[in-house]
Amino acid sequence: MRRFDFVVTCVCSALLGYFGWQAYEGPRGFPHRDSLELKVASLKSKYEGLQNQRGKLESKVSLLRPESIDPDLLDELARGNLELARPSDVVAFTRRQISE
Repeated sequence: MRRFDFVVTCVCSALLGYFGWQAYEGPRGFPHRDSLELKVASLKSKYEGLQNQRGKLESKVSLLRPESIDPDLLDELARGNLELARPSDVVAFTRRQISE
């Protein structure tokens, strides 16, 4: 009976040691959890940045709706997309714009 108890104790100790090692050094252990927490933090900051960008775009879109068109924004977008200017406007080019 003592031999059986000794074998069971050794097997249980080995299993306990194996699971303890897996918790500290295994592929799903504490270091992996720490790297996941860093990823979560970086993704949360990226998400907040995208939320801010989305809010800005939504406000810009709301200014372009037919019931509330902002004339200044409409003029700016039309000039930028159509590349037009009034005869009284002064147009300044940078080197980058000229080389394109």
